[in-house]
Amino acid sequence: MTSTPPETGSRAGVTAALTAYALWGLVPLYWRLIDGAGAFEVLAHRIIWSLAFGVLLVLLFARTRWRRQLASPRTLLTLAAAAGFVTINWGVYIWAVTNDRVTETALGYYINPLISILFGVLLLQERLAPIQWVAIGLAAIAVVVITIGYGRLPWVALLLAGSFGIYGVIKKRVTVEPIVSLTYESAVATLPALLFLGWLAARGGSHFGQQPLSQDLLLMGGGVVTAVPLLAFAFAAQRIPLSLLGITQYLAPTIQFVLGVAVFGEPMPPARWAGFMLVWLALMLITGHALWRARRRRTGSPGGTPAG
Repeated sequence: MTSTPPETGSRAGVTAALTAYALWGLVPLYWRLIDGAGAFEVLAHRIIWSLAFGVLLVLLFARTRWRRQLASPRTLLTLAAAAGFVTINWGVYIWAVTNDRVTETALGYYINPLISILFGVLLLQERLAPIQWVAIGLAAIAVVVITIGYGRLPWVALLLAGSFGIYGVIKKRVTVEPIVSLTYESAVATLPALLFLGWLAARGGSHFGQQPLSQDLLLMGGGVVTAVPLLAFAFAAQRIPLSLLGITQYLAPTIQFVLGVAVFGEPMPPARWAGFMLVWLALMLITGHALWRARRRRTGSPGGTPAG
């Protein structure tokens, strides 16, 4: 069997990365199609149908590997903790999208790399280069500017970035395929989701089965919407450098930002524009620094910079 040429694999990897982040960016359009069901009901269905679709994918693609990957009690406990944070992330995101806070979700995913760097310092004792500290400082100023302009903390953005940042730190401690991890994390959260839906049905508040079939299918499709971008991302991560993957990640919040402003008509007062511009400047700094470090590693230049 002939191997795939490196340039072909790289092109396929870039295509997969762009596909994954484009799908993540367009997800608000999907959640806005669901009518009637509240954010927590949508979240519960997302968890349950992510488990169902995940089990199918594991049987198709990881039938012989998942037992080995989940054999350690430490791995199971670590992924259970991760499940808690990803559930918070999903819930906040769905609530925000259905409550006209799409631009704030974009802010959250813009600052997520900066929060992840900060968590690396606080939790993993990583060292930062001066330019990375400058970027984190700019992001902090941006949050202050937006808070002053709005008269409240951008808590949606901070919760999204914080929960996903902690999720990433936890996941660094285990080596499990993304689809196996997603399936197990969904399984951990499924019992609370089922209990919530049972309680909702008992008080006559459930929308599933009580509305047009198209709405039920949209709730069920949450599992597919969750898993497909993840599979594309996993495919890309195996084929392109992390530095390139890191650049493509900004596609998702950029699409969300455009949707929030141009499609959903969310307000963008001057303070919010100023805050976003500070965040964009911070991201340009850390992206430029990451590319510079990657180039130095490729050329074998001496005197590496602190880990970031």
